[in-house]
Amino acid sequence: MAVRSAAILLHRRGEAGREVWIAHMGGPFWARKDEGAWTLPKGLVEEDDVDELAAARREFAEEMGTPSPDAVYLPLGEFRASSKTFVVFAAEADFGPIELASNEFELEWPPRSGVFRTFPEVDDAGWHPVERARTKLAKGQRPILDALLRRLGESGSD
Repeated sequence: MAVRSAAILLHRRGEAGREVWIAHMGGPFWARKDEGAWTLPKGLVEEDDVDELAAARREFAEEMGTPSPDAVYLPLGEFRASSKTFVVFAAEADFGPIELASNEFELEWPPRSGVFRTFPEVDDAGWHPVERARTKLAKGQRPILDALLRRLGESGSD
């Protein structure tokens, strides 16, 4: 079965134009990286999930430690990155600041050490202007920003 992830893309009009809420991936691999080390709040669509928006909102809450805001969520589309398909729901909403409380994962670190440590899935999150987010997001997720701007009838420089 193909891997599907459901994601929430919050956006708002900020002082510098359109801004999006994105999250920095946690764990030792991403610790000192910024460019390409950010993601939309997302997670796997489980086999028994019948409502992908509900799955996206569940995963947002797990990664942020707080529910996604009550808003009108519109399907933005499906996007392929690596071996995953992302189904993305966008909503215009002001959100945060929050006290980030991400779920965690276990990893052998350092590699082949026999020592297992726990790391947060997400270690930072916040609002970023679309053009800055374009460099921060993992490469495969960048087309999602273009789809959002098309949906809103905006260009990247707005």
